[in-house]
Amino acid sequence: MNRFFYTRLAARNIRKNAGMYIPYICTCVLTIMMFYVIKSLSVNPGLEEVYGAAAIVILLNLGVYIIGLFSLIFLFYTNSFLMKRRKKEFGLFNILGLEKKHLIKILFLETLYVTMFSIFMGIFLGVVLDKAMFLLITKILGQPVTLGFFVSGRVMAATAVFFCVIFALIFLKSVPMLQFSNPIELLRGGHVGEREPKVKWLLALLGAGLLAAGYYMSLTVHNPVAAIPIVFVAVVLVIIATYLLFTAGSIALLKLLKKNRKFYYKAKHFISISGMIYRMKQNAVGLANICILSTMVLVMVSTTGSLMVGIEDNLRSRYPREVGIYLYGASQGQLGDLREEVRLLAEQELLTVEDDVSNYYLSVTALQEGNVYETDKSVLKETEPVQTMERMREVYIVALSDYNRQMGKEEELQADEVLVHYNRQGMNHKTLVFMGEEYRIVQVLKEFPENGMAAMNIVSSHSIVVADEVFEQLRRKMEADEEDLYSSILCYYGFDTEADEKAQNDFQFKLAGRIAEKLGVDCNIEIRGQNRAGFMSIYGGLFFLGVFLGMLFVMAMILIIYYKQISEGHEDRERFAILQNVGMSRGEVKAAIHSQVLTVFFLPLIAAGIHVAAAFPLLKELLALLNMVNVRLYVLFTLGCFLVFAVLYMLIYGLTAKAYYRIVSR
Repeated sequence: MNRFFYTRLAARNIRKNAGMYIPYICTCVLTIMMFYVIKSLSVNPGLEEVYGAAAIVILLNLGVYIIGLFSLIFLFYTNSFLMKRRKKEFGLFNILGLEKKHLIKILFLETLYVTMFSIFMGIFLGVVLDKAMFLLITKILGQPVTLGFFVSGRVMAATAVFFCVIFALIFLKSVPMLQFSNPIELLRGGHVGEREPKVKWLLALLGAGLLAAGYYMSLTVHNPVAAIPIVFVAVVLVIIATYLLFTAGSIALLKLLKKNRKFYYKAKHFISISGMIYRMKQNAVGLANICILSTMVLVMVSTTGSLMVGIEDNLRSRYPREVGIYLYGASQGQLGDLREEVRLLAEQELLTVEDDVSNYYLSVTALQEGNVYETDKSVLKETEPVQTMERMREVYIVALSDYNRQMGKEEELQADEVLVHYNRQGMNHKTLVFMGEEYRIVQVLKEFPENGMAAMNIVSSHSIVVADEVFEQLRRKMEADEEDLYSSILCYYGFDTEADEKAQNDFQFKLAGRIAEKLGVDCNIEIRGQNRAGFMSIYGGLFFLGVFLGMLFVMAMILIIYYKQISEGHEDRERFAILQNVGMSRGEVKAAIHSQVLTVFFLPLIAAGIHVAAAFPLLKELLALLNMVNVRLYVLFTLGCFLVFAVLYMLIYGLTAKAYYRIVSR
């Protein structure tokens, strides 16, 4: 036998199965390219010059791990489609005289060809695209573009080694199929699973229960801090439930429809239901994967996109004025001195002061239990960390006169009455207990004076307006019990200005010196412009990673749909011919199969939409940790993403359906 026989046969097999191999190889190339790009960006020295580089590198490294794990799982999964369609071919080779070791050798050579070509082209395209991606991320972050072209041999080697390991594992996984299968099993491999599936009620009920539990956790969370551990549990529950419901629940539903004689015994429904029962058994995992990938794309793009679009709203929520000055432990008189110092220095520096606001309030960290705020430091220390974070509140006490002045109100309060405002998680009680005293809640306020510190807090912030004399009593009590409380007395003065960022920075430096010299108190001066780059580094990095991973998952979804259509086309071709032989017209059969395919095809999209809707409360709370306060923007952005994705999904269906009908119509 010619020593090049196996090498030529392996190459010919790839060419002969080009309809299945080309999409698979393209996916391998694109996956390797995206892994290389994200890995290269994470070590690109140009990022060191970008503000917030540390946060960007952390996000990019996270992307490396996500893409690596996804590549491992996804390439294994897509290769299983190839091997399923190749079983008959290998069985024929076995019957014609090739031994199992020869088949394994051919499979090894095919895997080697795919590996070498995919890694070479993936890294080549990655090097070409790397600079474009670097320019894109610097553009998103609003940073100046650096010249030069970065190529890392270490990243190339790491990429090549990682994907060589993946392809080697794929080959080792495929060997037992050839080693332990007889030729008849291989020849019938494409037809395994033609028996009508049995209903697994226990798995269907378990899936429904897990889905209900995951949805319940999402719909009942009202605390951003509590949402952090919940999100991982809820995601795992929903993913497991999705697989169970597509595999067991869908068959159970179809069997119930089959028992409905009036519905089932109609030509269109008979063909559609019977066809979907078999289709669900064979393709439930693929449909579940499409559903999960669709959900991931929608969640990532909608959350990171709304953060990026709403960055100015979030920035203004955290920094209400272009210049914000906080004094710690100062008196109201010193707040007046601060305003005077700002005025004098602004005149000296020719800096405009516009729309200035001032605020004097008390800040206390407390644990909420019902309507009681526990402020004792020892109690906070003894409480379990998880309970502490869930129940912790940052309480701001404001004098009534200050509230009326800032809001233009004329409210009146008795000594035992309060007005309250909750920025996130509130309560429904008519009274509250604070520092041992009980107060009656007169009104829950929908609007409240700006407070950048409250927007910054991870925990919920509760603001309480009290009568002026009560405010003074609480202030004196806080000063007396300073050792027993996590508290502070804060003065805030903020204003807008027409000065540029450099002038604001110079003003900040000089003002800090004058405050230390003349007022003798600790201060913190925040410039909104200085912090915009920090917001951009976090939000821009998340947006870049979200879009990047979204593209990867869409690519994976397209390939799964393509292979699903190809596999079903080969299986439906025989059914198509049988139905015509028993008397149905070609048009009737085609309409029935079209209805069946559409029903199954759009099921993942519908399920993904329901998943995203159920996850909305949980995601809203998580976004609150990143100062995302514009819920309306997030809702509109999510709806827009779903509509765009649905259009893309239909385009994918239209393109892959052509391949399906070509096979069926042969």
